[in-house]
Amino acid sequence: MKAMQVISLTLLCALAASAQFLKFGRCPKPAVQANFDASRYVGKWYEIMKLPTAFQKGECGTATYSPKSPGVIGVLNRELLDDGTINFIVGSAKTKNPAEPAKLEVSFDDIPSPPGPYWVLSSDYEGHSLVYGCSDFGLFRMEFAWILSREPTLNEETVEMLHGILSSAGVNPDKMVATVQEETYCRPMEQ
Repeated sequence: MKAMQVISLTLLCALAASAQFLKFGRCPKPAVQANFDASRYVGKWYEIMKLPTAFQKGECGTATYSPKSPGVIGVLNRELLDDGTINFIVGSAKTKNPAEPAKLEVSFDDIPSPPGPYWVLSSDYEGHSLVYGCSDFGLFRMEFAWILSREPTLNEETVEMLHGILSSAGVNPDKMVATVQEETYCRPMEQ
């Protein structure tokens, strides 16, 4: 039994070393947006940067949020894949605790898994949003982070400010990758 544990731990360590989103240690608990107002958050957001994930492979990423019911937001995430097809997923984000409305849990209709954390760390509702999620898996954690904008671009000052928030929370923003939002490349998403 002990040999099996050592082999399992070795394989998990190898996976953690090769994956950009799996890290050693427990999830941090960063502060979230004070007085979060979901009604101002709904609408279309463009993905500017993200921590790499296994489930997002494309560019031109957008997230469209719509009101569903009190404490529930509809989610439509879309991206353009290399072969020119549009990948999308539909779900909902729910407030777990009304006293912390910026801490949402997202689930998707076609994925039979428990809801994942979607914490809005910062948003001015009209220009930018910084989202963080993290799940603990024993000795490891899986982190997600997105910088979103109401427009396909975001000024460097704002990106640096959002990177500072992530750094303060113990998240390395240097691991984030930019999302292509070039108009000519992303045109199929607008059709």
